[in-house]
Amino acid sequence: MIRILLLEDDESLIDGLKYTLEKNGFSPDIARTTAQARSLLEGDVSYDLLLLDVTLPDGTGFDICTHVRKKDSHTPIIFLTASDEEINIIRGLDSGGDDYITKPFKLGELLSRIRALLRRTCLSQPADGLQCGELFLDFTKSQAFINSQPLELTAGEYRLLCLLVRNAGHVLPRSRILDELWDGNGSFVDDNTLSVYIRRLREKTEKEPSHPTHLITARGFGYQWKP
Repeated sequence: MIRILLLEDDESLIDGLKYTLEKNGFSPDIARTTAQARSLLEGDVSYDLLLLDVTLPDGTGFDICTHVRKKDSHTPIIFLTASDEEINIIRGLDSGGDDYITKPFKLGELLSRIRALLRRTCLSQPADGLQCGELFLDFTKSQAFINSQPLELTAGEYRLLCLLVRNAGHVLPRSRILDELWDGNGSFVDDNTLSVYIRRLREKTEKEPSHPTHLITARGFGYQWKP
């Protein structure tokens, strides 16, 4: 499940955001002050995205963003701001933020911004590896890890996982997957083998393989990897 840190001190807004995030498959932790946010960030949880209010009782979301960026250049950060003044927008982006949304905002728009940033983060990693949520693909070693634990994958399963994760958020037709998995030695994956690969990948990457949250079937069309 995608972990989100929400830094916000408006109780009425917190309730609505928490409910919406959980309903859409995210796991939010709530901080009401910058001190609470720092404490959570220094804990054991690794967050996939930060939602930071700008004005807090003991500081600003800019302070937290700057603090995070000293050690982490990849985690997406969205500012929640009551002001659309250019100076605040520039300050947020200069401190390391990726996006901002002005209050009051529609929850659907915020969800779209979150999903877009998560997809972009998955697809803009260094050439020798790709981090997508808790999954990491090490291209130099041709190995995959979940929460730093190596996955025991066959060569075909690894190629399939790389293909899906490189296109995270997009449905790939079965025909394209079959074409992509053809190798230079003339070996290829047929439709039945692909189904086996999908089932085995779910067993190795999903907490509940029978109810997958990452490797999703688009019935009658293909598959996609959801960050």
